[in-house]
Amino acid sequence: MSPVFHRGPWAVRGRGPTGSGPRVVRTAYGAGVPSTDVPAASHSATATEPIAAAHASGSPIALTDRRPVVPAERLVAEMVPPPRFADVSFGTYIPDPTQPSQYEAVQVLEQFAATLGGGNGSAPKRSWFRRSAPAPTGPAGVYLDGGYGVGKTHLLASLWHAAPGPKAFGTFVELTNLVGALGFQQAVRTLSGHTLLCIDEFELDDPGDTVLVSTLLGRLVDNGVKLCATSNTLPEKLGEGRFAAADFLREIQGLSAHFRPMRIDGQDYRHRGLPDAPPPYTDEAVTAAAARTPGASLDDFDALLAHLSAVHPSRYGALLDDVAAVCLRGVRQIDDQSTALRLVVLADRMYDRELPITASGLPFDQVFPEEMLRGGYRKKYLRAISRLVALARDSAK
Repeated sequence: MSPVFHRGPWAVRGRGPTGSGPRVVRTAYGAGVPSTDVPAASHSATATEPIAAAHASGSPIALTDRRPVVPAERLVAEMVPPPRFADVSFGTYIPDPTQPSQYEAVQVLEQFAATLGGGNGSAPKRSWFRRSAPAPTGPAGVYLDGGYGVGKTHLLASLWHAAPGPKAFGTFVELTNLVGALGFQQAVRTLSGHTLLCIDEFELDDPGDTVLVSTLLGRLVDNGVKLCATSNTLPEKLGEGRFAAADFLREIQGLSAHFRPMRIDGQDYRHRGLPDAPPPYTDEAVTAAAARTPGASLDDFDALLAHLSAVHPSRYGALLDDVAAVCLRGVRQIDDQSTALRLVVLADRMYDRELPITASGLPFDQVFPEEMLRGGYRKKYLRAISRLVALARDSAK
């Protein structure tokens, strides 16, 4: 058996049968989630475990009582911009007047949108029984690089809304989850029928992801799919500081070749001119807020972190179904990387759904220790802090 390169969110163990692409073995951020944890494509769209509802009328929801099952069909259907960006457009993006790169990004993406679909609103038909036509020369997409809160996701979603269908939008983690649920070849077939694939938060955290996504995007580009991605790292720097980039230089360079990189400068709009993280509430105040807020959840922070280790990250969105606000007691600093990475994914899903957070314990800008903030996942943790602080501030309004 071939060696496993890395036990991260995804591990690639050698290759599958000839032509089948990488053989993917799923793990949940090193937590040892069995490979069966992501439902297979053959599962029925209605095959879900019962999800605990609110205990009684008016009682808070306990996220720790929920064990959602997400069929593969839902993963495909939900490849659209999150609710926060459901109605955005290039016209609703307000560039910072001191940042010319933001104006340039809008112009480039508007021009890119105009080239999609060959003018008829659909991707070219492809045959699975003969070799695809050669991909056009030049980059097949646009790569938006920049700091936190400069509007990259807003612009990515605006491109998705402007593009003809079929089209798909998802985070990097959601894309790898989709491959795990469908299988590599089925994922290629499903996405190859699309005009555009938008990938948010594009960062490579382990060698397995590098091989998996590089191969997937290469197949999609060959089949005429256009790409757009966002990240906080330039394409040729992906993976730097996280693993031996030299060992995977070929794959990283291959990914970079698919994109025209664009740098977007600016300050984090979520905190521009705003105070630091709001002071935490008392446990009693958090409990009272949950009781009086319809659709609120109420959990102890430690219990929720433990529960996340038993739920695959692809299901964190479903964990928040019908939740209107999140209340947490006893927020503390996290002392291990696997738990921290799970919180990052949950923070992204809460931010997507615009769920205000009322919490006691430590402020969210102190939840990740300095050692983690200096490590290879620094960008993920800083993004999570930015989003958690914004959601905590929303609850204080």
